[in-house]
Amino acid sequence: MKFRFATIVLLAAFALSSHDAFAASLTMHEAIAKVQRETGGKVLSAETKTQGRKTIYRIKLLTRGGQVKIVEVAADQS
Repeated sequence: MKFRFATIVLLAAFALSSHDAFAASLTMHEAIAKVQRETGGKVLSAETKTQGRKTIYRIKLLTRGGQVKIVEVAADQS
């Protein structure tokens, strides 16, 4: 029982410490929510692109004015 508890505590500590290293990284879902919040548009599609080591989310949206725009959001921005 003590071993199992100690293992769980160590795994939790590792997960929390490794989370800090990736805290600034956005998921696609977060990038979509950010674009919707900032533009008020409707997302039509989204895809992930990589350029070297960078991950970029390419989000196509319909603006309130009826225009289709493409917004690129870097995954490493917060």
